[in-house]
Amino acid sequence: MASGDDSPIFEDDESPPYSLEKMADLVAVWDVALSDGVHKIKFEHGTTSGKRVVYVDEKEEIRKEWMFKLVGKETFYVGAAKTKATINIDAVSGFAYEYTLEINGKSLKKYMENRSKTTNTWMLQMDGQDFRVVLEKDTMDVWCNGKKMETAGEFVDDGTETHFSLGPHECYIKAVSSGRRREGIVHSLVVDGQEVPAAACQ
Repeated sequence: MASGDDSPIFEDDESPPYSLEKMADLVAVWDVALSDGVHKIKFEHGTTSGKRVVYVDEKEEIRKEWMFKLVGKETFYVGAAKTKATINIDAVSGFAYEYTLEINGKSLKKYMENRSKTTNTWMLQMDGQDFRVVLEKDTMDVWCNGKKMETAGEFVDDGTETHFSLGPHECYIKAVSSGRRREGIVHSLVVDGQEVPAAACQ
């Protein structure tokens, strides 16, 4: 079974029912937050047949039957930006295996730590709909619910504003200097003149 910080967590969600045989081969589930949304990665590993199946958001990405080598890696791509993901299969002892997920060559934990430095995420609800707005600080790209938004940048007295709209709502992300070198630039999302608090999770 998996161990360590990057271990998958099994969740009891309303996913489609699995057959007993299929359920026995499901060894890992990960949730990966990218700019275009949170993607669910599932991995099936048949340790008797050597079968390997990778699902991204319930869609089969890789299927290999009858692999003689039970350890190794499977590489595939996730999300709109085609982010590279690799599942490493390592033998721990005897017939026990450890499964770790790497995103862009970094462990999932390291990748998510780095992402929290390079992106800002806001969750809001308007007109009965949930919105997840993500700012990529390095490119100033803005994503909302999986789509890259059309934006217009503007210099203002105390920094910059990146304008976009969500339906009838006027939005902008304001970037101002914190005045402290370690904090750098502070980004805030303003919707219809009201500031939206940043989401705790990315």
